[in-house]
Amino acid sequence: MTKNQKAQAKTEQAKGKAKETVGRTVGNERMTAEGRAEKAKGDTRQAKEKMKDIFRH
Repeated sequence: MTKNQKAQAKTEQAKGKAKETVGRTVGNERMTAEGRAEKAKGDTRQAKEKMKDIFRH
């Protein structure tokens, strides 16, 4: 399950970064903000998984 969560975190980070970049390119502030939020969600998920790994070992 951990690998699945890590993969999901990376996917969220990539989607968020892409959405943020597209939003900036087209000048859509809402899309830029959504991208930042998605990226932050992925960052949070990744940090949580790293903490699990630290305590597991």
